[in-house]
Amino acid sequence: MKSIFLQALNKEKTKRPPVWFMRQAGRILPSYLELRDSYSFRELMDNPKLASKVTRLPLHELDVDAAILFSDILVIPESLGMNVKFLNDGPKFNKLIEIDNYNDNLLKFESKSLEYIYENIKQTKKDLHSKPLIGFCGGPLTVFIFMFKKNNSIKEFHSIIKNIYTHRKKCKKILEKITEASIEYVENQIENGIDCFQLFETYCGLIPEDLYFDLIMPYATLIMEAAKKKGCKTIFFPKNLSTGLRRIQPEMCDYVSVDWQINLEIAREILNKKIGIQGNMDPRLFFSSNKEIDSYLFSLKSFGKKNNNWIFNLGHGFIPGIEKEKVERVVKWIKNHNWER
Repeated sequence: MKSIFLQALNKEKTKRPPVWFMRQAGRILPSYLELRDSYSFRELMDNPKLASKVTRLPLHELDVDAAILFSDILVIPESLGMNVKFLNDGPKFNKLIEIDNYNDNLLKFESKSLEYIYENIKQTKKDLHSKPLIGFCGGPLTVFIFMFKKNNSIKEFHSIIKNIYTHRKKCKKILEKITEASIEYVENQIENGIDCFQLFETYCGLIPEDLYFDLIMPYATLIMEAAKKKGCKTIFFPKNLSTGLRRIQPEMCDYVSVDWQINLEIAREILNKKIGIQGNMDPRLFFSSNKEIDSYLFSLKSFGKKNNNWIFNLGHGFIPGIEKEKVERVVKWIKNHNWER
């Protein structure tokens, strides 16, 4: 039986929207937390059988329509020679980039450092059978910011963004390194079996729209074009891009995933009609009552009826503390509701 997720990506008519969630492999799943009692994040990611198991958990436990590779966007800085540790309170680099001391010799791409992920993909595809697998990497701006970021304070973000204005040439050199590594990474993901590729530009909204499209979007487009040239469908997640969605062209991606800060109807209205849309439930809504969640879901009925090229997802990833049962309930609602298409 053909995957409804792949049908939607190919703009084929479906009876309902496909459903999957960002950060579905982890956080809200007790079975994942049990694995974390025995293995570190790094150990799970480094072992093909364990990575495959974690990737597949949401298919069995939430009944979603697609799996997303269990990995992390920081494997790209790591492949460029930056040492990262995945700790319980978040990832930490041994040494961050300092713009004043930066030179091209500091970042050297080591392709072989990513081979374990390709093994994970092969193992996962073998275990998934016919279920689709989504691969991904971080957007160029998002990865760039992580390579400088000491913490999540507003002051820290201001300091990093200031570099873009004061050291434009050096920043472009770093963005070029990130993009070159990301292109090879996505090409190898496709060659090893992923069915779809998503680019996570989580920090898109930290800079002005014009600056993003002038400086960053050419690099993001190169990454997505590399996937499209390989025949792989692409989803672009430019978080907080807001009305800048209107500037995204079909040549750049097949679908755009939108965050919860823009109304879904408005996002659809300003987005190019040839581009599909994904999103955009606020994950914090899962902390409310079933009645409130149902009210939100019913509010999507009209949108879902008239928009065939829509994939149900979150406006960003799951956050800790969400009850798995509430997520299961939403999946069942999406799957069992009569969308009158």
